[in-house]
Amino acid sequence: MEGLRRRRRPEVIIKIIDELRLKYHTTKTLILKALRISRSTYYYIRSIQNKPDKHAEIAKIIKDIKDKNKSYGYRRVCLELTNRGYRVNHKLVLKIMKKNNLLSSSYSRKTRKYNSYRGQVGKLKSNQLNRRFNTDRPYQKLCTDISEFRYGNCDINHRIYLSPIMDLFSGEIISYNISSHPNMNCVMKPLKEVIQLVKDLPYRTTIHSDQGAQYQSHIWQKELKKNKIFQSMSRKGNCIDNSPMESFFHIMKAEIMDCNYDFKEDLMSSMKIWIDYYNNHRIKTKLGGKSPVQYRKLSA
Repeated sequence: MEGLRRRRRPEVIIKIIDELRLKYHTTKTLILKALRISRSTYYYIRSIQNKPDKHAEIAKIIKDIKDKNKSYGYRRVCLELTNRGYRVNHKLVLKIMKKNNLLSSSYSRKTRKYNSYRGQVGKLKSNQLNRRFNTDRPYQKLCTDISEFRYGNCDINHRIYLSPIMDLFSGEIISYNISSHPNMNCVMKPLKEVIQLVKDLPYRTTIHSDQGAQYQSHIWQKELKKNKIFQSMSRKGNCIDNSPMESFFHIMKAEIMDCNYDFKEDLMSSMKIWIDYYNNHRIKTKLGGKSPVQYRKLSA
């Protein structure tokens, strides 16, 4: 009975007492005595049940935020409330989300990891960034990688590959390519788009990757050298050396791979829509509640 009082919400206790009264045709006094609940506690719970919810307006806004951003936890919901002009304590936001079953469960699933490492098939480069991912200017430090996404039924799994390039200044995906094969064309298309973005900068750009075969290729390295872009590589077996990119893939897969895609076009469409949402609307705690594009524009 002690566990009943500690673990149940007040409205649940009242419901249990009412059910026991109907089932056994007994008085409240006997039931409260058996449950070791005082009469004053019972009538206090009854009184607060009839009061209007003073957080109803905030709860409605939180539900609206969650409808548009299903993966948001209470911290980002709190930031979005601030962006909308509401100052609400994060503990209250967490309490309301728990009460209304709005907590995120997107990140409880494990996702597959694609590995493009094929040994030393070309020239390796040193780790220039050395986990110094912060920068005070856009397009100075970039990182890239390739990840695999699957579609099809349980018997046959087809694969497509995403090759994005991220600006470490804001976390924005400034270029990407979706391909059926993780070949050189997959990585060269976004690189050429990025070169057009950085060619007139007054400072040189560094692009960081793992030791994948594509990034050891003389084609990739020749293009970087030709455009005066520094190349940096993670150490072998150190995924933390490229953690911003690993984190991006984890977030993306957790948020869009919550259903099975039977067709390639459906998966590709979801990926493109999500990347646009990530760049323009998905706020980040470390960016002060701004999306990557909003943060970049503020610095201009």
